Amino acid sequence: MAKAVKKQALGRGLSALLNNPSDDIRSVQDRNADKVVGNIVEIALANIEVNPFQPRTYFNQEGLNELAGSIKELGVIQPITVRKLEGNKFQLVSGERRFRASSIAGLKTIPAYIRLANDQEMLEMALVENIQRKDLDPIEVALSYQRLIEEIKLTQEELSKRVGKNRSTVTNFLRLLKLDPIIQTGIRDGFVSMGHGKALISIENHAEQLELYEKIIRQKLSVRQTEALVKRNKHPQSKPKTPPTLPEFAVEGAAVISDKINRKVSVQVSKNSKGKITIPFATEEEFNAIIKHFE
Repeated sequence: MAKAVKKQALGRGLSALLNNPSDDIRSVQDRNADKVVGNIVEIALANIEVNPFQPRTYFNQEGLNELAGSIKELGVIQPITVRKLEGNKFQLVSGERRFRASSIAGLKTIPAYIRLANDQEMLEMALVENIQRKDLDPIEVALSYQRLIEEIKLTQEELSKRVGKNRSTVTNFLRLLKLDPIIQTGIRDGFVSMGHGKALISIENHAEQLELYEKIIRQKLSVRQTEALVKRNKHPQSKPKTPPTLPEFAVEGAAVISDKINRKVSVQVSKNSKGKITIPFATEEEFNAIIKHFE
């Protein structure tokens, strides 16, 4: 059985550093920063504020209650991560579920790992930590990637290294944001998969995307069937050409020849009345029989 993090009371020196307004530690260059950074200490929940950069907006209440029950029995197994603010105030970097569940469980303090970070570093840490979650849907991942690129000013190559993913994987997620918002919601709600979305991306017109999306839902199409549907939509088969109408003389003449040699005869006539007569044969004997009719 896993053991909860052993509660570590603040030593007199560390406690004084965290609570002394005249010794405010906000960056690694500040005096005594090395004595604060990296420590896991019990911090009052009341002194911790949630992360304003948290990309996650929904927390399942049932899951929080289950986690709260576990915390009551075992304590907080993994410390949260906070950054130092002014005085004895802190801000969450990661672990908001544990923070919320601890409050539900009635805890007054929580073990926390202290970091020093500016706003940009906070945003980046929050987004990267959010991406690593197992239950994240593809659109949430794509939105987190987009924020890292736009707000942290990362290239796709730099982003792929930060999150430990291939660049092609990052690109595939970002391309999902080109889908109509209704389809993005469908992916988030599990009506269709990321594979369905990837297939629909090649359709640029959103009205056409939605038309195919509705057909996928209605007919419960697989990803492979969706890919085939998209391909047919992009390259519709041309209607078979209607053979030109033969002039009356050609129809009557072909009938005369056909009756004469007892074989089917085809006639082609151009607009200027020029044409050709085709008499098929399968063997040398059939060919010789045709010749005899004309001798």
